[in-house]
Amino acid sequence: MSGVALELRSLTLDYGARRALDDVSARLEPGTLAALLGPNGAGKSTLLRAVSGAGAGSAARRSGMVLIDGVPLEEYDRAELARRVAVVPGQTRVAFPLRVEELVALGRVPHEHPLLGPRAADRAAVDAAIERVGIAELRGRDVRELSLGERQLAVLAMAVAQGPRLLLLDEPTVHLDLRHQVAVMELLRDLAARDGVTVLAVLHDVSLASHFFGRLLLLDRGRLVADGAPSEVLTPERIRAVYGVDPALVAIAG
Repeated sequence: MSGVALELRSLTLDYGARRALDDVSARLEPGTLAALLGPNGAGKSTLLRAVSGAGAGSAARRSGMVLIDGVPLEEYDRAELARRVAVVPGQTRVAFPLRVEELVALGRVPHEHPLLGPRAADRAAVDAAIERVGIAELRGRDVRELSLGERQLAVLAMAVAQGPRLLLLDEPTVHLDLRHQVAVMELLRDLAARDGVTVLAVLHDVSLASHFFGRLLLLDRGRLVADGAPSEVLTPERIRAVYGVDPALVAIAG
C-alpha cells in the first residue's frame, strides 16, 4: 500500500474548447487535512468529482492520473472504491421518506455482508457516527423535513459511518450557522489526526480554511497556483491576483 493517500499526476480536463483543469499535480499523505480554495469557476468542484470517480461526462476529454493509495482510480471496482472514499456533496436531495438513522446507515452498505446484511459492527458504526457528528436529537426525523444545515450534518454522519480512508467534501459548511461550522471543522481535524483520514474539502471561506487547515491548495482558472501552508498560499499578492480583492479585507489566521 502506498504512503500517499491521494496523488494527482498532471490531471487535465477539457470540455470542448474550455479547459476546466489544467495540468494539476498534488500529493496528500494519510491524515492530511487539506482545503481546496479558489474563486467561482476555478475548477474546485470539478476536481473533487474527478477524484471521487464520479466522472466528467461524455463531453469531457481527460488526461493525467488520479491514484488512491497508489492505485489508479480506474482500477478500483465500485464496491472497493466506496469502502475507501466517502463524498459529502454541497447539496443532498431526498425524494422519499427516510429517517436520519436510515440515511446514516447507507454509509455502511459497502461494508455489509452480501447475504447477511448489516451486522452488529455496522449498527455500532452508525450509532458512533451519529454521536460523533452530534445529531442524536435528529434520530427518527424524516430527512426531507430537516433544514438544509441539519441535512448536511446527517450526510456528514453517513460519510463518517462509511469509515473512509479519503473524505471529500464540497462546501461542507455552506448551510451551517457559526457554531456548527466550527464543530464540523473540529470534527474534520479530529478525523485526520485521530483516525488518519485524509480530508480534501472545497471551501469558499478563506478565513475558516486558514484557521483549521494546515494545507491549502489554491486553484485559479483550472490551474493549481499554490500548494502549502496558509501563510505561504494566502499572501497579499496572491489574494489580489486570484480573487481580485483588497487583501486587507480578508482575515487570515496567523
